[in-house]
Amino acid sequence: MHIAWKPGTMIYPLPAALISCGGSEKEYNMLTVAWVGTICTNPAMCYISVRPERYSYPIIEKNKAFVINLTTEAMAKAVDLCGVKSGKDYNKWKLTGFTPIASDVVSAPYIKESPLCIECKVEQIIKLGSHDMFIAKVVQVLADDKYLNPENGKFELEKANLLAYSHGHYYGLGSEIGKFGWSVMKKQKKR
Repeated sequence: MHIAWKPGTMIYPLPAALISCGGSEKEYNMLTVAWVGTICTNPAMCYISVRPERYSYPIIEKNKAFVINLTTEAMAKAVDLCGVKSGKDYNKWKLTGFTPIASDVVSAPYIKESPLCIECKVEQIIKLGSHDMFIAKVVQVLADDKYLNPENGKFELEKANLLAYSHGHYYGLGSEIGKFGWSVMKKQKKR
C-alpha cells in the first residue's frame, strides 16, 4: 500500500557530483551538488540546481561556466566535505587534496582526480524557489584514459565505482543488471 509522503522526497538516487567553478585560480572553488542531470542529447545540455546563498553561485553566474565532475567511492569523504564546508571560509582544494586543472574551453577548472569531467557553458538561469537551475550547453567532455579499454577503445566508466546520493546518504553503484535493450534482445543461436 502506498501512503502520502512529504513533497521533499523526490527522485533518487542521484549522482553525487562535484561542481568546479572560477575564472582564475584565486576564485577556483568546488561544491557538492546532487540536483544535476542531462536534459538534452542534441545539442548536449545539462543542468545543475544551486541555492543562491551558496558561495559558488555568484562565481558561476558571473563566469557563465562550470564543470560537472563525476565522483567515485574513493572520493566520497571529500565529496561530503565539499558539501558541508563553504569556499567562503575554506580552500576546498587544499582540504581535499584534489588538483584543479584550467579547462581549455570554459572559465572553470576541472578536477584531475575525477573519472569524467563535463565542461558546461551556462545558457540560462531559471529561478525556481529554494534553488536556481543553471541550464548549460556541454562544450567538452574529458575522460580519464585509465578507463579506456585498449583492446576495443571503449570507455568503461562503470569500472570507476561511481558515487550516488539518496536521501542524505552516499552509495556506491551496485552490479550491472543488464544493458539498454536487453529485455527485448533475441537469444543468440549456438553453433
